[in-house]
Amino acid sequence: MEFNSSGGRRLAAHVRAHLSELRDAEARVAQVVLDKGAELVHLSVSDVAQLAGAAPSSVVRACQRLGFRGYQELKIAAAREAPASPPSSEADPAARALAETVRSAREALDGLASTLALDALRDAAAALDTAPRVLVVGAGLSGAVALDTAYRLRALGCVVDAPADPLTAQLAAGLLPPSAVCLAISHTGATRTTVDAARRARTAGATVLALTSYARSPLSEISTRTLVAGGQDRIFGLETVASRLAHLAAVDALCQTLLAVRGAEADKGLAMSSDVTADHTY
Repeated sequence: MEFNSSGGRRLAAHVRAHLSELRDAEARVAQVVLDKGAELVHLSVSDVAQLAGAAPSSVVRACQRLGFRGYQELKIAAAREAPASPPSSEADPAARALAETVRSAREALDGLASTLALDALRDAAAALDTAPRVLVVGAGLSGAVALDTAYRLRALGCVVDAPADPLTAQLAAGLLPPSAVCLAISHTGATRTTVDAARRARTAGATVLALTSYARSPLSEISTRTLVAGGQDRIFGLETVASRLAHLAAVDALCQTLLAVRGAEADKGLAMSSDVTADHTY
């Protein structure tokens, strides 16, 4: 069975056509899909599981039974059938694209103040301050945020590892000592390689900090502390751009908090960072 998205709004009809083939938890998941429709773009897999009274694994199985590779693909189908946002009044395509991108970014950053809890920020900074080793993991577009985070933490005197290879990241996570910290970054909180690395770090006894756009997700369910930066963006298709901006802003706030906590030690690291930068500047 495969979902065909051509021809307009067909997701609800497709789900209803196959509802009788599902049983128990999977049927309840399908009913949530019907009830929420385009609102699914605002819900994580854990949100749907809670609404259906099922496990996240049941959500994934239901999606696959309905012809999708997973929840994310179903959510994309729901988003495509959502009412379109009012188009920009700009006639020039470049001007319109810039206006919509700026609007999306502004909404993501404005939402950061309401989603990023101060106690979570303080706890994360305290954990990083005392950790003898920090592992930063992120895949895909979140990989760029992970690299930026690793650089900033090094500049504050932290001993940081940020493997680009997901298998190396999982190996490093599994070998972390209990005193270490794993900072896992994922917009959806459902990127398998990132979640698996975080799970290995948690099994090893390390503190796991999650930076994600959803309060409930597979990543947040196994983390010690979750930093929620934003949520599903209103302009679908630009969500990765806006979410990265929100995540980078959250990292900046985290590093500023850590700077205040570490004091002189962080100042020493920043001075060295300035020296290195100066050596590579004309």
